Parts: sequence; structure tokens; C-alpha cells
Amino acid sequence: MDSRLLDILVCPICKGPLIYRKQERELVCRADRLAFPIREDIPVMLEDQARTLAVTEEVE
Repeated sequence: MDSRLLDILVCPICKGPLIYRKQERELVCRADRLAFPIREDIPVMLEDQARTLAVTEEVE
């Protein structure tokens, strides 16, 4: 994942910062508790494609 792209990407819902989870291949919004997938090095920033984080799931 290109670090320059990570610097400019924000959550499409709240416009907040995203956390890059390399192992899980996703970008996480803490505020909305959503994880956006990264497929073939392309972030899929669509709400209907995002995974809702479990209550017990830690966000680093």
C-alpha cells in the first residue's frame, strides 16, 4: 500500500483518520467502527463493502 495514499485517505462517512492494518488488509475508522477492505492494493472505500468491527475487537 502506497504510504502517500494512506496520508490522504479519510473515512468516506465521517472524514476522520483511518488506521492501516497490514495483516488484515484493511483500513479502520475508529469513530464509525468500520473496516474498509483493501483488494489488490486498492482500498474499497464503500460503506456497503465495509465490515463492522465487533464490540470486543481492539482498534490499535
